Amino acid sequence: MLISDNAHLADLPKNPGRPIGCIGSGFIMADCHLVAYKNAGFNPVAIASRTPANAQAVAERHGLRAFSTYQEMLSQADIEVVDVAVPPDLQLDVIREVVKHSGKIKGVLAQKPLGINYQQAVEIVTLCHDAGVVLSVNQNMRYDQSVRACRALIESGHLGRPLLATIDMRAIPHWMPWQERQGWVTLRIMSIHHLDTLRYWMGDPVRVFCSTQPDPRTNFTHTDGICLYILEFADGARASSWDDVWTGPAREGAASDIGIHWRVEGTAGLAKGTIGWPEYPARTPSTLDYTTTALGDQWIRPRWDEVWFPDAFVGTMAQLLVALDNKSIPEISAVDNLKTMALVDACYLSAEQHRAVEIAEIIDP
Repeated sequence: MLISDNAHLADLPKNPGRPIGCIGSGFIMADCHLVAYKNAGFNPVAIASRTPANAQAVAERHGLRAFSTYQEMLSQADIEVVDVAVPPDLQLDVIREVVKHSGKIKGVLAQKPLGINYQQAVEIVTLCHDAGVVLSVNQNMRYDQSVRACRALIESGHLGRPLLATIDMRAIPHWMPWQERQGWVTLRIMSIHHLDTLRYWMGDPVRVFCSTQPDPRTNFTHTDGICLYILEFADGARASSWDDVWTGPAREGAASDIGIHWRVEGTAGLAKGTIGWPEYPARTPSTLDYTTTALGDQWIRPRWDEVWFPDAFVGTMAQLLVALDNKSIPEISAVDNLKTMALVDACYLSAEQHRAVEIAEIIDP
């Protein structure tokens, strides 16, 4: 083994008991965030939602106090951290309200995407910065166990200089009702995970070429159903992803063939793996296999029991709590996440104009 047995796990906070207030009561909060927090020994104490009955049901299930509105929760609950899981077009208004309580609210874990576009994400980052509230973003694929272990391999130098990274997703996600009013299918929902992961592994690209087509199964107007994109880096490295939510007519009577496979090739080694999420709710751990010139003609195959959903959500909250403990920048800081948001916007622009787009066109138009 060239990496530690715990390379796939998050660092945990010294003070896991900071009280957390939760905004949103959908699947991602009820079945992922709160399940993970309980397993990690974190301290969610309150919840509010646009649908008070849902908030009450989740509160009873997880032992929280339910509030009729998030404004009421922010005013009355004894909380230091706010965990936001609302649709992206509602997140700005929520965070505007949160920062009014910056005297007691120390940190916010925002849902991805941070806003409906890069410019709105900048506004959210500015609001929290000006209020002195630490803002982090729930880019939870960074805490998928195989993704994190691969990052450890890259950082350790065992793969040499990364040359090529690829992600191949053939999966049928569970779409949320709010996607129809945004006209989004894949780029801001699933591709944002892969774009952020490629940044996590390879650094920041200078340009992207993206091509999209509608998903035949999705019955509302959209352009970003099946998405292909290539990232170019200043050092000559390349990365690409095929994000296919059609996957063939599996829902229409044919056999299914789903999965997420990834691969990173370097000058001194190769890592490849799978992400087990498409089989959720079955607990299917992600995998990592790697080989290096130093190891010779053999593969190392570490395995673990943790899974992306829900266990990765331990990491996303932990890294914010660690930052609050240490008065440091969160590992998934919102300022850094602006680069992922810009990359997503660049993908849309590239697909629309059928050309490669420099990321600087989005950040410095």
